[in-house]
Amino acid sequence: MGAQEKSQANSNSMQRVKVYRLNDDGKWDDQGTGHVTVDYLERSEDLGLYVIDEEDNETLLLHRITPDDIYRKQEDTIISWRDPEFSTELALSFQETAGCSYIWDHICNVQRSLQFSTLNSETFHSMNSELRELPAVELSTLPLILKTVSESGIADQMRLTELILNDKENVV
Repeated sequence: MGAQEKSQANSNSMQRVKVYRLNDDGKWDDQGTGHVTVDYLERSEDLGLYVIDEEDNETLLLHRITPDDIYRKQEDTIISWRDPEFSTELALSFQETAGCSYIWDHICNVQRSLQFSTLNSETFHSMNSELRELPAVELSTLPLILKTVSESGIADQMRLTELILNDKENVV
């Protein structure tokens, strides 16, 4: 086996996964073994998880990555979530820790970009002017800042965090 083939085999085995679906009895059904990638969904600008069966190249799983906080990384080799579209629990069990981390990072990056794209919405622009009115970060203003953060959506929370960090840098 040449160096390039060996490298390709290693990268494939890193993303080698078993797909599991939770059945009505509360048990995990093995849906098959394949290789997972993050790629654009056909005829769409959405990114998704593709799992292609390692034996017959059929699609085992096709899932559009959502900005919602539905994904969980368990231990070092499992990513699970409740698919809102199909109301079912799914899990990917990775052969390698590095493969799990690689796909987890991709999911997080896609979510971040989806959340930032919502920051450009009209709602954000109107909220943005209000966020500039946040009080300076001081012990006495923490309750007000906490209330503002806890009542905000995820996109606004990210923006609030950025504002607080910038304010902290100005103070230091």
